[in-house]
Amino acid sequence: MAILQVRDIDDRLYDSLKQKAQSDNRSISQEVVVILETYLANPSADNTNPTQEFLKLSWADTRDADEIITAIRKDRKNKKSFGEYNGVFAGY
Repeated sequence: MAILQVRDIDDRLYDSLKQKAQSDNRSISQEVVVILETYLANPSADNTNPTQEFLKLSWADTRDADEIITAIRKDRKNKKSFGEYNGVFAGY
């Protein structure tokens, strides 16, 4: 059986791994093997780009930034709380 050695692991990551192993009644080595087996059994499930996934969840608007800013400012001017009744926001 092969031996895998990992160096310079972050203390927080090691502590998390240790806690996970303890909660699953495994040694740290056994826990690492289980994590690797689980990941390698289905790599396509975790093979997503986190940035792309975040962008899918984010607000999508086809307008450019200038159009969005103009719309926000126009909307603010049409509301009493941002209009002449509140001098702080007058002129925006």
